[in-house]
Amino acid sequence: MANKAIIRVRMSSHDAHYGGNLVDGAKMLQLFGDVATELLIRHDGDEGLFRAYDSVEFLAPVYAGDYIEATGEIVQAGNSSRKMIFTAQKVIVPRPDISPSAADILEEPIIVCKASGTCVTPKECQRNSK
Repeated sequence: MANKAIIRVRMSSHDAHYGGNLVDGAKMLQLFGDVATELLIRHDGDEGLFRAYDSVEFLAPVYAGDYIEATGEIVQAGNSSRKMIFTAQKVIVPRPDISPSAADILEEPIIVCKASGTCVTPKECQRNSK
């Protein structure tokens, strides 16, 4: 079973919550939730539940038009708990200074958020053999 997952999403103007097209940090947590769900499906054959975040660090701003790559990994598995770590990084940025549709692929992605947390899949819901 794969213990890593990745999702890449472009932040839209609908994701922008604050002035200057700044995206709410909660959007990164939503992406981490989607990654966690995939990890649990791969590991247990069930979506499970997100129990708690141990830590969340917002490290750089995210704006509408940015492409964010969110990754997650199961680093420890108990009977029903799954300890996970997550990283979100900006990989493409818009360049409205050049033209309305210009964008750059970043040579070095910018880490915008890191987190760790625990998910739970009840024993009766676990379908995949380990």
